[in-house]
Amino acid sequence: MPSDAPTDVLSAEKLAVELLARTDYGRIATSMRALPFLAFARHIVENGRVLLRLPRSCGYDRACAGAVVAYGSDNLSFARPGESLWTVQVVGACKAYEPTDAETERFGPAPRLVDGEPYEPVYLSVEPQFGTVHSTGGGLERHFDHTL
Repeated sequence: MPSDAPTDVLSAEKLAVELLARTDYGRIATSMRALPFLAFARHIVENGRVLLRLPRSCGYDRACAGAVVAYGSDNLSFARPGESLWTVQVVGACKAYEPTDAETERFGPAPRLVDGEPYEPVYLSVEPQFGTVHSTGGGLERHFDHTL
């Protein structure tokens, strides 16, 4: 992000990445053959980058690597009663990635099968260029202020 970018844009990007670090799974969006698609992915955050693990058998990595993608997650399924709901999205350049052993371990165990086929992982890296955060309740930004 350029140093002359507005503070609120920088804050939204940092908050989005911080919130992604608090979840394990999300959805990647881009287009394949001019049609939009969403795919699930396991993710970790490392040095401000979002590292993804997807099943190779789906072929989505071929459409994502080298493209600009959106990646998002939320707490809609695990928010406690009274807790603010939030959804985040980062947009950035995506490329193939070879994780370190430590990063691979952070992803945790992989599923045995995806769509009835043996799971073979493929890894991608997204460099966030900007992020968006939407929340209910109005207190989310103050709650995470210490991370900005």
